[in-house]
Amino acid sequence: MMTTPTRCRVAHIIANPTAGQVDSDLIAELVGRCQARVSKLHVFLTADRGDAEQAAAAAVREGADVVIAVGGDGTVREVVQGLLGTGEGAELPSLLVVPAGTGNSSYLAQWGRLDWREAVVAALSGTGAERRLLDLAKLVELDQLVLLGACSGLIAEALTTARSVPVTGPERYRIALARTAVDFVPYAGRVLVDGLEVHSGDTVFANVGGGRFRGGTYQVLPRSILDDGLLDVCVVGSPVAAVDVPELTLTGGHLGLLGVVYARGSRITVERTDGVPISFEHDGELATTELTSVTLQVLPQVLPVLCRTGLAGLQSIR
Repeated sequence: MMTTPTRCRVAHIIANPTAGQVDSDLIAELVGRCQARVSKLHVFLTADRGDAEQAAAAAVREGADVVIAVGGDGTVREVVQGLLGTGEGAELPSLLVVPAGTGNSSYLAQWGRLDWREAVVAALSGTGAERRLLDLAKLVELDQLVLLGACSGLIAEALTTARSVPVTGPERYRIALARTAVDFVPYAGRVLVDGLEVHSGDTVFANVGGGRFRGGTYQVLPRSILDDGLLDVCVVGSPVAAVDVPELTLTGGHLGLLGVVYARGSRITVERTDGVPISFEHDGELATTELTSVTLQVLPQVLPVLCRTGLAGLQSIR
């Protein structure tokens, strides 16, 4: 669903100072651009995990028109949890993302390669922007919201490697994924889409989502539509060598290869069939559980977001 953005009167900036690209200059520039276009502006800097969620919930209660999340995909997910955790019937402000983290896949999905400064002007002026209601997912076993997606196997394990990579931005994940792929061993897995088995056997990864990109670079789900009411899943099996995954997914070149399955559905289950806990992440956060399977359920068109007009990955409006 698409609507034309209304004039923004009240905006709340929620910024994570520990995100890789957040500094006082960025925040000052953002504040300056917002003050010229809104009547009232609030700025909140997070200090601990959970602060962004609480600040977003407060923005809803205080009648904000727009909530601007500044940071990486983890910060954006916290803000989304706060927005949607205010209860049914609440009038939700539109989310605007300013990319300042490692992958910034949320921003990429909503604005493409447009400079964030231009995106802020477009969003707050209503010129070149539209308000869309995007799909999310629920991680059933953990009762958690999923914004971008969840992935098992190679992509999940690369997050552990990334902790020891001393660079920031997408380059950090690029290095981590390449290093992890060298020694990666596929796991025994199975994937169900709306109860039907679409894959069984050795698995390099199974990615379920939302956004087309992961890590701000890799087109793991190149056919994904953010507001079609469905989750996409891409499974890469062992016929594809793990070391080839980074280059293939840069362009979506993995689709159509032997051992690759691409499907859509409302409820998707990813599991290990050997009884070993499954390694998986969601929205760039590595999960630590003893679960051998995870299920994602679509939450259709629940998140109001300001996006670039006519961006690929959204439904066409006729």
